[in-house]
Amino acid sequence: MDLPINANVNEGQSEAVATNKPSKIRFVYDDDEEGETLEEVVAESSNVGEDSLMCEPDDSVTAGDDKTSADYYFDSYAHFGIHEVSIKIWKQAKLLELCLLFSSLPPDNFEMLKDVVRTKTYQNVIYKNSFLFKDKIVLDVGAGTGILSLFCAKSGAKHVYAVECSSMADTAREIINSNGFSNGSALWFNSSKSCEFLRYSLNLSGLMGSMVLTFVISVITVLKGKIEEIELPVAQVDVIISEWMGYFMVYENMLNTVLYARDKWLVQDGVILPDKASLYLTAIEDADYKEEKIEFWNNVYGFDMSCIRKQAMTEPLVDTVEQKHIVTNCQLLKVEDFLYDASFTAPFKLVAERDDYIHALVAYFDVSFTKCHKLMGFSTGPKSRATHWKQTVLYLEDVLTICQGEALMGTMTVAPNSKNPRDVDVTLKSSKNSPAFTECCCYIKHA
Repeated sequence: MDLPINANVNEGQSEAVATNKPSKIRFVYDDDEEGETLEEVVAESSNVGEDSLMCEPDDSVTAGDDKTSADYYFDSYAHFGIHEVSIKIWKQAKLLELCLLFSSLPPDNFEMLKDVVRTKTYQNVIYKNSFLFKDKIVLDVGAGTGILSLFCAKSGAKHVYAVECSSMADTAREIINSNGFSNGSALWFNSSKSCEFLRYSLNLSGLMGSMVLTFVISVITVLKGKIEEIELPVAQVDVIISEWMGYFMVYENMLNTVLYARDKWLVQDGVILPDKASLYLTAIEDADYKEEKIEFWNNVYGFDMSCIRKQAMTEPLVDTVEQKHIVTNCQLLKVEDFLYDASFTAPFKLVAERDDYIHALVAYFDVSFTKCHKLMGFSTGPKSRATHWKQTVLYLEDVLTICQGEALMGTMTVAPNSKNPRDVDVTLKSSKNSPAFTECCCYIKHA
């Protein structure tokens, strides 16, 4: 993918809009991985593997569409950003070369596992709330490398079923085997070494020196396939854990898969983690970046490529937004509490906090684990520590002038794309008695 990689972050939590004011939540993260060099990051992760997306995007399309998965693959090369990278490749070639050199897996997977906010939050939720997992049957939906399954097993789960529909399932099995959770394996360990991942051992030091023969009873079972198509070896599970959130929270429509698993296997009063997510909207001044990303196409080495500009305007940018660019308060658009409607329309009212211009609207989300001893979670907002989700920037065709206290009002409509339901269509409309802007129709798609 051609998403830019930025690291401008700020601590804190976005303030809620006065007209729809959510509770303020401050999430605290461990900072033990800040300030790492690229070499340190690679060294730490290369022996573990990289976490994958919850599931490979489903390239199936609606009836009557004759596109195949190969068609979607080749269509990805129609994404304007690929050609922007080609034109500006000299700027990022060395960084890309290093990423590919040290990672045999897709860059997105590497980025997700190294996302400290994401991974540490899940780890803390699981380790600090073992009462939710002790002796429980757990289903990990979209397991990737199996990192969440390993956390659950270490926290005392009776058994974890890790479901992954991509080829990453094979890698997950290897990782789980390497960490002592595979089916019927027998491993030798020096008695001085930690066996914290292993469940049953027989000390044979009197017969065979200072060695311990450990028989591993399977704690994690990896199942390769789609949730909607596989069958679990058990009738019910006690806990469903998943990292279903995509860009813009709902991109990839992964939540439907979690809900399917809930309805089919979760026991009554069972637990889903996380169990709450909230989508927010704010507005930014972004003249320089819009000039670079959008207006760039008006004159490319002396040639008119403005036809690509039109396409660029319809594809939201996923990037890290600096706090200094925020012009308005933030508006809570939607709270996802697993009474899911894939399509929704939400009004917004963004009040300017200073005199400035507005070039784009920015969406982000917060995630909460409310079943823990105390509330835990994280934010992907521009005032919080950066995550691999970054923020989703929706550029407006018009540049709006706004004064402090003035409100930008409108509606946002979100719906799965009719041809590929993993993708998302977003429509922005301005309201009366508000600074007017041209209706904006965006398409968040897999590139």
